[in-house]
Amino acid sequence: MNPDRRTLLAAALGMAALGSGRAAAQSYGQRFAVTGDDGHAVANTTLPGEITGEIAGLRGVTYVGPRDSTATLYEFFDFNCPYCRKAAADVIALAGADPSLRIGLVQNPILSAQSAQAAKVALAVQRKLGSAAAWSLYGDLLGRPGRIDGPAALAAAGRLGASASEIETIADSDEVREALKSHMRMAADLGLYATPSYVLGNGGILGHPGVKALAGMIAATRRCDRLAC
Repeated sequence: MNPDRRTLLAAALGMAALGSGRAAAQSYGQRFAVTGDDGHAVANTTLPGEITGEIAGLRGVTYVGPRDSTATLYEFFDFNCPYCRKAAADVIALAGADPSLRIGLVQNPILSAQSAQAAKVALAVQRKLGSAAAWSLYGDLLGRPGRIDGPAALAAAGRLGASASEIETIADSDEVREALKSHMRMAADLGLYATPSYVLGNGGILGHPGVKALAGMIAATRRCDRLAC
């Protein structure tokens, strides 16, 4: 790996200082009585609609599912979060089982500089190749063991139809840097301090509740616009 590659996508972006001050500390408790697949209570709250409404305007979100879906599930994740590996398998399963569901993947690399490097590569893939390729990269990287960093993400991205060097250049661009900052700022504004976390309608969910619990909350949101009816 050459010296430039060692400093690839130099990263942590001042992670702790990204909150814009609008609503940086949401209070998560049990706004709705929902339990995870393990039987434990799931931390959740009702989020300000004026902020959740801005998620759709973020650049670089990876989407799968129809634009006119009656429910959109946003996952805020970190490529090096161990819980995100199980979450990714469940989110992919949900997409397959519920083709009318729209899913948006939002980068929130709060755990390490290596996570931010991988997030920048994912945003570059999204920018160059589109959501289908970025969705494939998400499943690939989170489906493998070990730490995910910039070079590992670039190697995976290089198998998707663009050269690794081209993806690296895009990943190091101002556009991708600003996109990543906006994703992380949104997470901070919504108080999403755990990875993975989710936004469903105006509901915020901390941690991964499991695929059955998520499916139940999606169904409830469709019925009554809340995490539980």
